[in-house]
Amino acid sequence: MSLTPGEVKKIAHLARLNLLEEDVTLYTQQLSTILSFVEQMNQADTAQIEPLANSLDLSQRLRPDVVTESNQRTAFQAIAPQVEAGLYLVPQVIEGEE
Repeated sequence: MSLTPGEVKKIAHLARLNLLEEDVTLYTQQLSTILSFVEQMNQADTAQIEPLANSLDLSQRLRPDVVTESNQRTAFQAIAPQVEAGLYLVPQVIEGEE
């Protein structure tokens, strides 16, 4: 696939990139090369390939799901600036529609 300089300028605008006019030709060539490579990779037959979660085919070591700390809610709420009915009160940061 080959891109035109106009398409590269449009892509740059959508990506909020400020390209210099003299760089457009270079980026047109480089992006066209990348897209050609992607087209080439898309032609590879992967129908018989199983998806991998890990290239080394190892299982992930997980830690046991156990509680390791005690509940300190009362202590934390005792030093909080404002608490009501077990909830922390914070200033409103999003204004509602009126």
